[in-house]
Amino acid sequence: MSIDVLMPALSPTMEEGTLAKWHVKKGDTVSSGDVIAEIETDKATMEVEAVDEGVVEDLLVPEGTEGVKVNTPIARLSGEGESPAPPAPQPAKAEAPKPAPAPEPKPQAAAEPTPQSAPAFTAAAPGERIFASPLAKRIAEQKGIDLSTLKGSGPHGRIIKADVETAQPGQRAAAGQPQAKGPAPAGATGQAPRQVLSLEQQGIAPGSYDLIPLDGMRKTVARRMTESFRDVPHFPLNIDLEIDALLAARSKINGLLEKEGVKVSVNDMVIKAAAAALKRVPEANASYTPEGIAMHHHADIAMAVAIEGGLITPIVFQAETKGLAQIAKESRDLAERARNRKLKPEEFLGGTFSISNLGMFGIKSFASIINEPQGAIMSVGVGEKRPVVRGDQLAIATVMTVTLTCDHRVVDGATGARFLAAFKALIEDPITMIV
Repeated sequence: MSIDVLMPALSPTMEEGTLAKWHVKKGDTVSSGDVIAEIETDKATMEVEAVDEGVVEDLLVPEGTEGVKVNTPIARLSGEGESPAPPAPQPAKAEAPKPAPAPEPKPQAAAEPTPQSAPAFTAAAPGERIFASPLAKRIAEQKGIDLSTLKGSGPHGRIIKADVETAQPGQRAAAGQPQAKGPAPAGATGQAPRQVLSLEQQGIAPGSYDLIPLDGMRKTVARRMTESFRDVPHFPLNIDLEIDALLAARSKINGLLEKEGVKVSVNDMVIKAAAAALKRVPEANASYTPEGIAMHHHADIAMAVAIEGGLITPIVFQAETKGLAQIAKESRDLAERARNRKLKPEEFLGGTFSISNLGMFGIKSFASIINEPQGAIMSVGVGEKRPVVRGDQLAIATVMTVTLTCDHRVVDGATGARFLAAFKALIEDPITMIV
């Protein structure tokens, strides 16, 4: 029996991808876990492992094909012990079709699923082999979840990260239903999709511009930011911070770390201070869900990194437990691999709080759009010399403006203000970050 290899959903936001490279050819024997292809998603380039064993019967999608939809067959395997099926004969060139008589009406039969229809996956029977991604297995082990009780929503019923994250120990998935949910279709929220007029319809003359096609990343960023800006009631809070003490502490820290080749940036110290402030004000480290407010145990800080064609938010996990040297090493490594699109999905999916820093571009202040499902995002501006009033005297200080954008469903004004007060105290007196 032939087995179709489907285009995998390598992240919850992935709808299509580019088949960048095949690592196998027709006639090759593959085993479960073998790397068979490289897929370019909206965020990164990732290797795809075989789920089933068999012989490569055919490669259905050539290398370099863009816009391959998730769950589209990309290759076909012959089952173990079978010989590859002979190639199907190519149909002869069809002549011009002749008009055919209208068919007689027939009783309407029940619709049958097409080969591309997603099968209804069922939980594994006792002793049956369980197909799950390595990440799903690791999360299941950490949460104490029996994978045999889950129904996978990946290709061929493979259990993926989303299936395990939504499960609870001892909880069996609903019969016949995959757990992972894809993006809501247009209009699913009860609102009619907005009609977008062409540039010509808006009075822009044809030929007066160059049109750059949207790649997967730009489409995903556009969709997610539109949904967030439209659906999340958010508001900004601004505060000015004096960072002269922070800059002095950074200079001293870097002097101590110079022999180790580590250099701490202002952004690294902002990440550390934000993580510490979230532990002091845990109500700000939360997400809204229809079932209730999720209060996160750790401060997993997502940092916005600009890359060609868009941006990505790699995550410093459990940042409150890490020293500045470790944060500096991790953030530099994550940013470098993000720009080369070499991040793994688990390195940029998730996070409980985001930081976007445009200070290096001279931006004084700005407000970011919330990165759902996080409850807040902090925008960091440039540190610059400004006049300040101390008592009745005018002085000069290096001042940095930050803006906290809050999801009003979970972080209200008072909570956001308490978080910023805690953050300000940590930034203006850096020694308190390690207390």
